[in-house]
Amino acid sequence: MTQLACRECHRVTRDEVCPACGSENLSEDWSGYVVIIEPGESEIAEKMEVDLAGKYALKVR
Repeated sequence: MTQLACRECHRVTRDEVCPACGSENLSEDWSGYVVIIEPGESEIAEKMEVDLAGKYALKVR
């Protein structure tokens, strides 16, 4: 199955519903990603407003 990116929070998933925010607004058209391991210690996670560890797309169309 194709990986999808949430248009709301940018979380990358194989599910049909985003596990991070519960949105069903997912896209197959995304590029680049960052893996957040410790969101509480990450400046990138803070800038992206990410609270949960996981894989996040950098650009979602």
